Amino acid sequence: MGGVAGGRLAAAVTAAGGLGMVGMGSTATAASLASELAALGTVTRFGIGLVDWVIRDQPDLFEAALAARPTMLSVSFGTDLSWVDRAHAAGTLAVTQVYDADTARRAHDAGVDLLVARGAEGGGHGEIRLATLPLLDVVLDAVPGPVLAAGGIGSPRSLAAVLAAGAAGAWLGTCLSACPEALTGESSRQALIEAAGTDTVTTRVFDVGQRLDWPERFPSRVLRNAFTGRWAGHEDALAADLRASAELAAGIAAGDQRLAPVDAGQGVGMLIDSRPAGVLIEELCAGAQRLLSRWA
Repeated sequence: MGGVAGGRLAAAVTAAGGLGMVGMGSTATAASLASELAALGTVTRFGIGLVDWVIRDQPDLFEAALAARPTMLSVSFGTDLSWVDRAHAAGTLAVTQVYDADTARRAHDAGVDLLVARGAEGGGHGEIRLATLPLLDVVLDAVPGPVLAAGGIGSPRSLAAVLAAGAAGAWLGTCLSACPEALTGESSRQALIEAAGTDTVTTRVFDVGQRLDWPERFPSRVLRNAFTGRWAGHEDALAADLRASAELAAGIAAGDQRLAPVDAGQGVGMLIDSRPAGVLIEELCAGAQRLLSRWA
């Protein structure tokens, strides 16, 4: 979660028994990675998440990530898996998101250690192919390795459901975005808490408006706002409208939720307040464990 999952959130997730990820998004640099790694404090078990097309443009970012010796390196949103061997040579586990059986097999054949089956419900960028549970079914049938489920998991029930379906664990995003340790701005945090699960939309308008080089097949699930309402279906016009881009940039700088993007999956409706990451993870895991025991 670029711009959300910094070093402080990663440290809190690891302290709670998970594996915290430092998310480096589409505007990441080696310098911004260094800043977030410093925020980890004394934590030595962590992961780093990178965007494939960003590290192609900024190889120093990839080098800096390897040099940090993370427990796990996640690279997604691309087809070139040559980075996997370099991660292994550095003693780091390789992880990537997959969206169907074919991408799962290719990743497994390339030596990826852990696959993340990211369903269409998930917040932020991803291919809109299958919902989380149908995707988990086909990926588990396609590959023998461990698979994490991602997309719409934000309650003990949804966590228990993917574990019961065979996932080795869950890759959490939106439910952690409102935590006080996240990099989320206050206006965005409040928007997440107030949103319902039906308030999200999948769109490319923020990428187009910010001139970001996201491939078209990876739209982003965000909270619906005035900007998505105005420009959805008019991406070509938006790409040529410098005034709209300037308006968007100003809205982002000001934290204006009528304009600024807020990544959110369909599980956002389960957010009711801003709880520390450790409290949230304990509640999720304890609740899921009770449900699994009841179902056994």
